[in-house]
Amino acid sequence: MKNKTFERVKKMVRPYMKTVVLVTILAIFIDVLALVKPYIVSVLIDDFLEKGVSHREFLSTTMIAFIYIGLVCLENFFDYFNSTRTNIVGESVVFDLRNKLYYFMEKASVRFHDKVPSGTLFVRIISDTEDVYALFSDVITTFVKDVFIIVGLLIVMVYISFKLSLVSVIIIPLIIITSIVLTKLLNKTYAAVKVVRTKLNIFFAESIYGLKVIKIFNRQKEKQRECETITGEFRDTIKPVGLYQGLLPAIMELIQNLGIAIVIWAVVNKWIGESLDVGVIYMFVTYLKNLFDPINRIIENVEVVEEAVTSIDKIYEILEKEEFIEDFDSGKHVDKIKGKIEFKNVWFAYENENWILKDVSFTIEPGESVALVGKTGSGKTTITNLINKFYTIQKGEILIDGVNINDINLADLRRNIGTILQDPFIFAKSIKDNIKLFNNIDDVNIKNAISMSSADKFVNNLEHGIDEIARERGNSFSAGEKQLLAFARIFALNPSVFILDEATANIDTTTEQLIQESVDRLSAEKTSIFIAHRLATIVNVDKIIVLSNGEIVEQGNHEKLVKTGGYYSKLYSAYYNSLL
Repeated sequence: MKNKTFERVKKMVRPYMKTVVLVTILAIFIDVLALVKPYIVSVLIDDFLEKGVSHREFLSTTMIAFIYIGLVCLENFFDYFNSTRTNIVGESVVFDLRNKLYYFMEKASVRFHDKVPSGTLFVRIISDTEDVYALFSDVITTFVKDVFIIVGLLIVMVYISFKLSLVSVIIIPLIIITSIVLTKLLNKTYAAVKVVRTKLNIFFAESIYGLKVIKIFNRQKEKQRECETITGEFRDTIKPVGLYQGLLPAIMELIQNLGIAIVIWAVVNKWIGESLDVGVIYMFVTYLKNLFDPINRIIENVEVVEEAVTSIDKIYEILEKEEFIEDFDSGKHVDKIKGKIEFKNVWFAYENENWILKDVSFTIEPGESVALVGKTGSGKTTITNLINKFYTIQKGEILIDGVNINDINLADLRRNIGTILQDPFIFAKSIKDNIKLFNNIDDVNIKNAISMSSADKFVNNLEHGIDEIARERGNSFSAGEKQLLAFARIFALNPSVFILDEATANIDTTTEQLIQESVDRLSAEKTSIFIAHRLATIVNVDKIIVLSNGEIVEQGNHEKLVKTGGYYSKLYSAYYNSLL
């Protein structure tokens, strides 16, 4: 295990160190009981059964039986206690890891999520953490226990008969070599399985999210074939695992029985030059058989450790990407922003120097309504992303109320900005929870927000009203209804700046007019930014900013830009003609 990985494991186990130490001590105690039991049976055989007596001094066969039963009960009790404790430690570590991963994913910037597929994150948070669970529940405490029992058994076996011990341990190298060879084969197979499993998870995640697209374009058969190909690849990759997993215990059992046969043969034919009592032979054979299990377990656990180490490294590759973590603690705290937004010579690229925005400068005054217009890819959505500080610009400066956006507390900034997208996300929770989003908003204000967004008609017709539970991704509602709930969410939160990305595209004309009235009332005193594709919706805004290839080519109100006869005028004419 690499030093870096070892430090990570120490960090994970540190909160549960007392429990780990306790179960390790108890595991050693269980081993001691396992050593004593065969000795008691050997005493019973040699001192009582062989001599045909039931009492000897202060001992009797009944007393020995009760002692043995007591040891078995004690061993099983402590074994049960240890198993539950180690499982709890494993589950606790996984609990911590999953919460850390989720915390990271929430705090990570949009740039991080642009780079890492959601399927990969699913594998890290579900599958890889299970590998870590196996490390803590199956290896960390049992390793010390297994080492102790191996040493203890060897010492007792040598004490019973040094020569017989030499004969019996001849097969130990055979066990080790066989286990190592098969374990290495298993490890190679598991590594390949992990790669294909990640590929499979990504495929399923994308297919589930994109199911509507698949149906719309009738790609079911093609996606089914792709599914069969990937699952077939997974099946073929994992096939050898069953072979090796079945082969390993079978060979180990064969070697164990071979060792026992050699011991019995050596005793019967007096190869060791000494005679042993039947009870002692039983005890020796039992110890020999018990010796194989911890050896096998240690070798098999090498695979568990390797899988866990790989998973831990992959998990921490994410957790240690601190450069992607957004800082919600520092910065100037702002209770309410006025809404003045300034871009000064802003240059921005998602990757390298593939500039999306080129030397962009404009000013939006508090309470001003502004529309961003331009062809697809001109930089409209990028500007709104930068206002939300989803990304950091490479050159220039963005000011909010005269303060550099980098100096404003991020939580305060986003609390003051309300963005409505074309396809709003609805959680599988009640309508009330979807609107207030864990904010402290009472039912009266929620109902007012629903009324302002004109969503009251469809919400009141629901069986449970604002307590109605939405299906996953809001699939129980139409696109327009989801959009109305998104408006209600913004009205309830009452931000200082509204950003609407063609947010009325899925709403009928009558409802759009009602919402527009509400938006007009709010935008009269709040800054409003519209990303417009339907140019008819923005003719009354205070200012239109026209973008082309990441540059501002025109600014002004609708009448001015139309009279100028420039880029916007051509766009508007083309739009108007398309309606004829």
